[in-house]
Amino acid sequence: MSALLDSLSAGFSGDAARRAVLDEALRDGLPGPRTEAWKYTSLRQLERRSFAAVDALPSLDPMLLADIPAPRAVFVNGRYSVALSLTTDLPDGVSLQLLSEALADGGDAARFLQRRFERTDEVFARLNAALATEGLLLRAEADVRSEQPLHLVFIGTDDGADRAWHLRNLIELRAGASLTVVEHHLAATPHAHFINALSHVHLAAGATLSHARVQTDSDRATTLLRTDAVLARDADYRRVDLELGGALSRHELNVRLEGDNARLAANGVLLAGGRRHVDTRLGIDHIGRDTACELTWRGLGAGRGRAVFHGGILIREGADGTDAALSNKNLLLSDNAEIDTQPVLEIHADEVKAAHGATVGQLDANALFYLRSRGLTQPEARQLLTTAFCREPLGVIEDAGVRDALLARVDAALAAVEAG
Repeated sequence: MSALLDSLSAGFSGDAARRAVLDEALRDGLPGPRTEAWKYTSLRQLERRSFAAVDALPSLDPMLLADIPAPRAVFVNGRYSVALSLTTDLPDGVSLQLLSEALADGGDAARFLQRRFERTDEVFARLNAALATEGLLLRAEADVRSEQPLHLVFIGTDDGADRAWHLRNLIELRAGASLTVVEHHLAATPHAHFINALSHVHLAAGATLSHARVQTDSDRATTLLRTDAVLARDADYRRVDLELGGALSRHELNVRLEGDNARLAANGVLLAGGRRHVDTRLGIDHIGRDTACELTWRGLGAGRGRAVFHGGILIREGADGTDAALSNKNLLLSDNAEIDTQPVLEIHADEVKAAHGATVGQLDANALFYLRSRGLTQPEARQLLTTAFCREPLGVIEDAGVRDALLARVDAALAAVEAG
């Protein structure tokens, strides 16, 4: 068994059912280069590392969160921080519960933990199913409509050891509910921790969720995230993902459009600078009739970074009236950067409209020359063009304040890349 799996399993404290899940994951081991879903992301260095379980909640300066307003729920190194969270102003009909509280209650609030993962390449989802004891359950009751964004904050900070934690989250909107959620994954101090988070999104009939996730973790961190979403009839899910940090970051977004007329707009920006490895894998499953997805992704490779993108769209038999579109455009900002893109479209229905495309190129030399001729320096011209390149995906977020804050994060990340 690898040092990674050995160290992670040492923190197990669940029941017999979860022990069986852990044993299956340990038996199958980590996926290798012959595993299609991990073909472009090597785990060789990671499997040799060891991590300790989190044993205490570190203290942080509240000023770190000065630009993240209430209501907010804050986790530090995988532990919930009462001192940093501000949840007294939640809208009526919106509730937050810790996973640890739901488990202690013994009711059906944590029934989503019963989800099982059968494929051997889902090893980190299996580990999460076996090891996660904390997370957040966010629920909006039927017909609750709130325009005030709710912020979920996940912070990593150095406490003298390389730590590992596993979080399991649920966002559930009941019929007709509408909510805006912003996830922040960030570092208070440089660290080399291992984060394994799995989130479930359940949208009932007619529910609308606007969901932004920005990941600016430490340059030495390993961040493995997965989001599984299910959309019922007339549900509308609009999200944007910004992958701007981490040494190794991977996000799997799986969305099942089960109900007729369900809608998905899922956009993102991938920035692989320095020696970072950024991997995003989409699995969009059209099941109901007259469903639609629009996927707009932008990738940038700089330094010796590598960006990997897999955009998979499946249109099942009987999913007539589907309208699916995927666009993945990428820029190479240095000679040593690498970008791998793999758009996949699988159609088993008639009367559908579907398209996908991917490009990899460089900044337009004529545009750079024009900006330089107007007095901009080379770094300023490059950043202006790359910022414009990244703007389009952010348009999926209608809240202007949230959108401007996300753009500021992108600008800061691009400036750091230009500064070297």
